[in-house]
Amino acid sequence: MVQLKDKPEYINIDVDFKPLPKYGHLSEKTPEFLAVEPAIDAAYSQVWALPDFAAFRQAAGNSDAVMPPGGPDRYRDVKTELLHFPARDGHLIELKVYKSPNVKPNATLIYRMHGGGHCVGGHEVDGTENVYAATNPDIIVVSVDYRLAPEFKFPVPIEDCYDGLVWCKKNPKALGIDPEKIIVAGSSAGASCAAVLAILARDNGITGILAQVLHFPAVCHPKFFPRDKYEFGSYIQNANNVVLSAVRLEAFLDAYNPNPEPDHKHSPLLAASLANLPPALIQCAGVDIFRDEAFAYAEALEAAGVDVEIYGYQGVPHCFPAIMDTHPSTPRFYERFNSFLKKHATSFV
Repeated sequence: MVQLKDKPEYINIDVDFKPLPKYGHLSEKTPEFLAVEPAIDAAYSQVWALPDFAAFRQAAGNSDAVMPPGGPDRYRDVKTELLHFPARDGHLIELKVYKSPNVKPNATLIYRMHGGGHCVGGHEVDGTENVYAATNPDIIVVSVDYRLAPEFKFPVPIEDCYDGLVWCKKNPKALGIDPEKIIVAGSSAGASCAAVLAILARDNGITGILAQVLHFPAVCHPKFFPRDKYEFGSYIQNANNVVLSAVRLEAFLDAYNPNPEPDHKHSPLLAASLANLPPALIQCAGVDIFRDEAFAYAEALEAAGVDVEIYGYQGVPHCFPAIMDTHPSTPRFYERFNSFLKKHATSFV
């Protein structure tokens, strides 16, 4: 099975912990989550019992994400195609393009990085969000299938994401996009990549990044989290949650970056400056180890003068819309996502 530690290494969970005042109340589980928690636990335990991440990937597959009740018809409302681009070492990386049959010329690019701890997953991990976004005729979504750890450790995955962004900027006609209208987006590990790309684009003079969408973001390695500046109780409070426990997270972290050093290219919260970054939508879950770093990143962005919308959903786990598509909070999550995209991607032509 995937090697897991007996207990988390980076945070002491044996302390006499009490929920912290700002966000601790968000861990109180909703009745809907409590009802399905055993089934979720059983499903995730099966894949974590597999021998390695390669087997994990094979078992998880990459079938088309199922749309929630009342959502768009992905096969009628959106069409997809696969493209490839060469990364800096010549390796061909796959892109999946999602767009409406009625897409407008010079659409806004949503550049998407999928979740999966930098070790598992593919385009359809976030397929539901990609379809929702692509139903907007002002938007074309491009998802990048970056290489995964442990075969390709940090910084290869983030370099693949960066190279894909540069390729998209250089090939706007092939994609049907305006290269000066780009929103970087991701969930979980993909949100970390999106936040990093926003910083790298600013630092390297890549123009046109209009906004960033960070869902359930992992924005700081727990070994380096600045606990003197921000509340950080969710790692302990939610250490044993069934979707992503602390020891499972650390298996991902150690596969991706086995000898971590402070670096904003894996922990964007550590960037020397967050000034002059694009507006951000941050959505996080109450029963998630990443909850408090999401709020910390929002605080840090706001302190640097960046416009931020942040929403925390009480009583639900990491990436809950993909796991509990009938939960009462799921429609609100997608409404806020679509509203933010409409605000920043509306055509001015």
